[in-house]
Amino acid sequence: MARPRSPAADPERLFFTSQGRTAVINADGSGLRYFEFDVPDQVTWQPGPFLSDGRRVIFLSMEARRDGPGRPFDRYYHQTPTHLWLYDLARDALTEICTRERLSVFYTPALLVSDERLLVQVVRDSGGQVFSMNLDGSDAREFTRLGEGLPYGLSLHPEGQRVAYHLASPEGYQIWTSNVDGSERVRVAAHRDHLYFGPSWSPDGAWLVFQDCHFKADPGHDWSDLCLARPDGSDFRVLTEGQAMWFGATYGNPGNRGGGSNLAAWTRDGQILFPRRLRDSKVAWEFQAQRPDTDHFNRDFRPELARGGTQICRLNPVDSSSRLLTQSDPPGWDFRASESPSGRQIIFCRAGTGDVPGLHVMAAEGGRPRLLTRGWDGQGADHPRWLPTGNRESQKRPC
Repeated sequence: MARPRSPAADPERLFFTSQGRTAVINADGSGLRYFEFDVPDQVTWQPGPFLSDGRRVIFLSMEARRDGPGRPFDRYYHQTPTHLWLYDLARDALTEICTRERLSVFYTPALLVSDERLLVQVVRDSGGQVFSMNLDGSDAREFTRLGEGLPYGLSLHPEGQRVAYHLASPEGYQIWTSNVDGSERVRVAAHRDHLYFGPSWSPDGAWLVFQDCHFKADPGHDWSDLCLARPDGSDFRVLTEGQAMWFGATYGNPGNRGGGSNLAAWTRDGQILFPRRLRDSKVAWEFQAQRPDTDHFNRDFRPELARGGTQICRLNPVDSSSRLLTQSDPPGWDFRASESPSGRQIIFCRAGTGDVPGLHVMAAEGGRPRLLTRGWDGQGADHPRWLPTGNRESQKRPC
């Protein structure tokens, strides 16, 4: 009789998104399948946080966007109806959540602070806030107050008591920490000439890493430096120099473009993964600062002006030394690196200049990456995220 397969023998798995769809794939390239949820009028699906059982995950779906030609992003995008769902991978069961006492049509999951409470970004004509609420949407309580700015990029302390986030305030982008109910707030970093973004707790909860973009010289937010600080703002220091990190990722071509902010990622041993720019690099999508931003992109495709690229590096926050993990010839654009739960593998995206990204996996020490997929119909794969280990979902609903 064959011996049962141990959970440790199962390949590690990850989510990714492609053309508005969410897929799951094993890190060895097998098991690719796209989720096909039978819900009308939902144009895109994105996975969010997992509950503690590692089996149930929150999804965000969006209806057709309400902005577009003649409708500026900042005035109409938040009028797009969104929906939050709890999906059980083992039972293949999808249930809508956060429907009770709804505060606006636009909800996005900001952070799961327990299996019962969720921080939700709520955007209305009056502005954006984060509310703490039960998973059914009831008992909504202010986490941030209206008018103080839009908080996002939330990160939960490893022990679950504190939250770090950046706040897009009238005084600029700032880094804050607070209790999970929004109380006892501490400003970690703020300066009118610096855009501080994307805080993330170290594995031991003693530090925050975040980005510093010199936005006045770089209005497209292409580049940034990495900063480190204690959660109370002490021991602040800049880990890189020369705006070394690729921040505002842009890729693709006029017929199939994409992007989104890059974030640094901690490894289990307290190192930091980030996409480091090659000297004098320039992206193919050139930001147009002289014209109004109506689509939250505001770039022209200029591949003839592009040069260089980025490489995944592992940075030691103690002495700011770094080790190169990827390189390509000709140079490409490597980004969104993260370490697997076992610590043995690293997933990242790689895009050629003017091309869409594919997902690549490599050993934790770097080198010899393998292409996993280029996404739906080869049209790009982005936003990879490792699944918790130890749970396997059923193989229903193949593409």
